[in-house]
Amino acid sequence: MSVTAGIRPKSPAERLLATNSWLVFAFFYAPILVLVVFSFNANDNVGIWTEPSLRWYREVFQDQAVLNALKNSLIVAAISTVASTILGTMAALALERFRFRGQKFYDGLLYLPIIIPEVTMAVMLLLFFAQGFQWLDSTIGWSPTFGLGTISLSHIAFNISFVTVVVRARLGQMDPRLEEAAADLYASRWQAFRRVTLPLIMPGVLGGALLALTLSLDDVVITNFVAGPGSTTLPVYVFGLVRRGVTPLINAVSVVMLVASMILVAVSFGFQRDPKSRVEPSSRS
Repeated sequence: MSVTAGIRPKSPAERLLATNSWLVFAFFYAPILVLVVFSFNANDNVGIWTEPSLRWYREVFQDQAVLNALKNSLIVAAISTVASTILGTMAALALERFRFRGQKFYDGLLYLPIIIPEVTMAVMLLLFFAQGFQWLDSTIGWSPTFGLGTISLSHIAFNISFVTVVVRARLGQMDPRLEEAAADLYASRWQAFRRVTLPLIMPGVLGGALLALTLSLDDVVITNFVAGPGSTTLPVYVFGLVRRGVTPLINAVSVVMLVASMILVAVSFGFQRDPKSRVEPSSRS
């Protein structure tokens, strides 16, 4: 018998759906492919190909403005990732393991940064900081300014929601009887969390942290609203270059950001889908 004898030929509808899928993939990823190819173009004109070259990648790491923007991005990303991971993990534990008054309201409120448009949140944060700075100036005479601090707080505000969602998904896979067993063995709440809960949810915590890091490094809209002099991050810097005129330098910077983001997202999904660390309820009584 032929190996292909049992394979049913595709119907016209299935062929049409398959073709549509390939067209959608081409629509999304063809511009990225063109960007990557032209980032290796030696020509000063962004749209005219001459010969392959690493010229623009060398200029990326020699341009002081790009390096300063990259440094600001890394500082903000590090601060916001650590803070949002801690707060998001605490929020996930509170929502998943405890019951308290107003829990449903708080749960819904936590999803707002994911649901609302980014520009809306940017305007809200801008007004919040402006009014807060005015109140501090009139009350205690301290006049803070927009800068890396406001950017970091803004990134923490929207990253907490994403970390909470990822960690809650991990907690949902965990058997709560393991924590109860630790309590039966005279472990305190902190000991049960440190020795049982935290190691089991660590893939989710790390996945949420990497997702927060990626979102912080890629954010443009919110950062552009709450940034101040000398606090330009790399995505905002690239956005400014686009407004002044597209050059091949933008291609190289964009490819570097794209590769970094893809690596972080891939590692984040890898932590979330680690089959060896998944906790299944025991079948024993």
